[in-house]
Parts: sequence; C-alpha cells; structure tokens
Amino acid sequence: MIYLDYQATTPLAPEAREAMLRWLGGPDSDSFGNPHSPHRMGRMAAAAIEVAREKIAALFPRGGRVIFTSGATEAINLAIRGSGGDGPIAVSAIEHAAVLDTAQALGRAHLLGVDSEGLCDPAQGLPAGTRLACVMQVNNEIGTIQPTDEWRAKAKEAGALYLCDAVQAYGKLAIADADIIAVSAHKLHGPKGVGALWVRDGVELAEQQTGGGQEGGLRSGTLSPALIAGFGAAAALARESMEMDAAHVETLWARVRELFDGWTLNGSGTARWHGNLNIRRDGLDVARLMSDCRDVMFSAGSACASGSGRPSHVLKAIGLSDREAKSSIRLGFGRYTTLDEIERAAQQINAAAKEQGL
Repeated sequence: MIYLDYQATTPLAPEAREAMLRWLGGPDSDSFGNPHSPHRMGRMAAAAIEVAREKIAALFPRGGRVIFTSGATEAINLAIRGSGGDGPIAVSAIEHAAVLDTAQALGRAHLLGVDSEGLCDPAQGLPAGTRLACVMQVNNEIGTIQPTDEWRAKAKEAGALYLCDAVQAYGKLAIADADIIAVSAHKLHGPKGVGALWVRDGVELAEQQTGGGQEGGLRSGTLSPALIAGFGAAAALARESMEMDAAHVETLWARVRELFDGWTLNGSGTARWHGNLNIRRDGLDVARLMSDCRDVMFSAGSACASGSGRPSHVLKAIGLSDREAKSSIRLGFGRYTTLDEIERAAQQINAAAKEQGL
C-alpha cells in the first residue's frame, strides 16, 4: 500500500516507538508506575514525563507551559472554554471542526472570511468585545499557511487572546507566536491519544475536567508515560530533522505537481505547506476513484468529517461549488514518503480518472 494521507495521521517514527516500549512495562518491569504516585516507580515515570515535556516545549515559543491532553481536540476545548468571558469568539471559516463546533456550541462564534486561496485577511474587523481570535497556522485540508503574526497583533489590539491550532505545523515549521497553541502527537510521527496545549505565561485558564488536579490543576487524569515518551521522542526528532524533512517535501512537491499538471489546485500554491496537495477534476467521482485505487491511501477531505456526505466546509469557504468540492481529493506526504511511491500513486490515480473519461 502507498500511504498519502499525512494530514489525517503520520506513521509512527521508530524512535518514538522505541521510547514508548519501556513505559509499556509488564509485571516484571519497574516502568509501569503511576506518574502521580510518590514512591520510586512513580517518581521514575514522572521524571520521564518531564524529560518529554522539555523536548515538546522546545518546539514552542519561549515563555509558556505545556499542558498534556488526550489530543488537540481536548486542548482546543480547554483553550476555548477555559479562557472564559462572554464576548464573541472570532474563528476563521476554515478552522478545524474542533474550533468551529466548540465556538458555535458556546453560541458566540463570529466567522472570519477567507479568500479564494484560503487566506484569512487580518484587515477584516473583529466584533466589539471579542475575547478570543482563532486562526490556525496551516489548514488541514488545503495546506494554506495563515498570516499568524498579523492575527496575533490584531487580537492584542482588540484586547483578545489569540488561539492557534498548530496541529499541521508543529514539527514542520517554526510555530506561530500566540497566546494559546494546540498540537497533536500523531501528526508528527508520534502516537495517537496524546496532545498538548501550550499556554503563554500570564494567561489564565479555568479547568474544564475536574478530578485529581493533575497538570497544574488544569487537566485532571492520570498521564500516560508511554504516550508522552513517544510524543517527546517524535518532537525531538522533528526538531533535529526539520530542515531535511522540509527539503524532502519540496522534492516531492515539485514532482507531484508535474504528475498532476492536468488537475486544478485548491488553495494557495505559494502560501502553503507543500506536503499537502488538494486538487480537483471537474466531474470526478471520488468514491469510484478511491475504490479503483484501493492500494493508495488518500483522502476526499478531513478524516474527522469523512462519511458525512457533506461537501468540505473548507472548500466551500474558498468559493467552490458543491460539485467542485465533491470532485476534490487530498494527497498528503512527508518524511517517509518516497518518490517512487508518489509516481506509482499518480499513475494509478490518473489512470482511474481517465477511465471516468476525464
């Protein structure tokens, strides 16, 4: 199989797997202690978590703290709900559902428009009393990179906090300067089931999950040393190999654009993470295409919304019709993708599209 769905999840790095193995300890091991227990085994587990926390924090801006969560969705909920206040929550129209649905559930969402390339212009106004502005760094469907510095300045000028969903940027790009940042381990070759919320010093949040008071009283629940150790190893590896990974992605991007030159690109071709190729062909039956290319793992949109039958809200926001949105596919690639895989996948996809008369 050829895996081209890096925006949905990434392969676990061998280094992350190795770091996790010790903390999956069985009854003959000394590495299965509860990290919140005061005895020696508990202290060992707690120490492993703090080592990983430092590795993860190294990819964030200075002057903040890392709060572990079960993933970015929980981190985003903690940020939006925990930051409190009654004012509007300004969110870009192409945010992940974790941001959009949470803001809407609170009844305070104010949508910020995007242009045809998926860029959210900071020149647009924020409603009076806005308490939180949410503009992601890299979009998960079309890869657009937003002007985050301008949005942080805009939020600060309005007296609002700036929350950045950096899930698709973390470990790939320098992370945006923000007040609160959400990330997920499995998007940078770490394990599923663990993420983090970075909170700038001086920003106060209210706990949303009561219990034992772990994570500085902000997120109760027993932490998993194995998942966090894997997260830490993945973050350290990403920091070391960021330039090399980016160069590899640029090589793949150049080739994949040649191979799909008859397709229309969705989103910006320049202000974009080049490990994301979202393209369309007019009249394409995507369900049939995926059935005909069963050995190629790619997406018709966000994995979180797959099966809904609805056209992508991101593609609709940039002006595509329902028909155009439903004729689009997303190919995602990165560190472990080879040129040979890209070429074989393109051959299969283009041949299957040709069978549809396209």
